[in-house]
Amino acid sequence: MMIPAGEAILQLLRRIGVLALLAATCVLPAMRDARAQSDDRPALLGKFGDWGAYAGTRGGHKVCFAMAQPNSSQTNPPNRPRDPIYLFISTRPADNVRNEVSVIIGYPLKSGSEASADVGSIHFVLQTRGDNAWVKDTGEEARMVDAMRRGSDVVIGGVSGRGTQTTDRYSLKGIAQALDRAAQECR
Repeated sequence: MMIPAGEAILQLLRRIGVLALLAATCVLPAMRDARAQSDDRPALLGKFGDWGAYAGTRGGHKVCFAMAQPNSSQTNPPNRPRDPIYLFISTRPADNVRNEVSVIIGYPLKSGSEASADVGSIHFVLQTRGDNAWVKDTGEEARMVDAMRRGSDVVIGGVSGRGTQTTDRYSLKGIAQALDRAAQECR
């Protein structure tokens, strides 16, 4: 179920207290800072297929990102409740960060566990903390983003703290355009 972009951003801003631990690796704390310092909420730059491009500010510096929600989600055991789920690719020029991949899984992942991201036959390992995951080897981010630009979908998998297996499938339709638009905004 897709949530309208404005509502999704507001939900993310409300959840930001949980994400403060990832200040160095996730765009959402930057959005919280932007809201606190300048009340500048992220603005939708454009909708491209299943992806949106957004921009906001943090301490006077631009933060841009492409964001999507999964087209399908499965849990085993089935029907486990989850908070909203998002995949982000963020750019923060002031921090010299480009195309940082991060995921909000929707509930706490098993402590000390890793998650996975598969784009076609290419496999990526994600490190986890709380309900967040990001590419474990930052040197792999460019390769993952390149694979996502060329792929049709990405499958994110992980295990919750209660042992629930989670599989989320994101369409990559429109990702290249969303990334290009976010990059154009955050030159």
